[in-house]
Amino acid sequence: MKMIIAIVSNDDANRVQKALVEEKLFATRLATTGGFLRARNSTFLIGVNDEKVPQVLEIIEAHSKKRTKMVPNTIINEFGTYSALPIEVEIGGATVFVLNVDQFIKI
Repeated sequence: MKMIIAIVSNDDANRVQKALVEEKLFATRLATTGGFLRARNSTFLIGVNDEKVPQVLEIIEAHSKKRTKMVPNTIINEFGTYSALPIEVEIGGATVFVLNVDQFIKI
């Protein structure tokens, strides 16, 4: 048995959750916040048998899209002042961890 922890952008989380439910793959969804951009995310905790892992990963990949966003980047220029120059960063997609589970008990 495996525990899949998937951190997904809030923009994609509803689509991921709906696709998981349609395939009868139940997950616990937690509201989380990222550290870099402090963006809101959803973290899914999904317990599945080993043979279902590829199916879950396909669902997450199909419904988690990467996109770019401009964010301010503060630097010191040659005159010693700070300038906010926007930089483009990639956001979205998903970060997924697959862990072994020794025991699963539903009480």
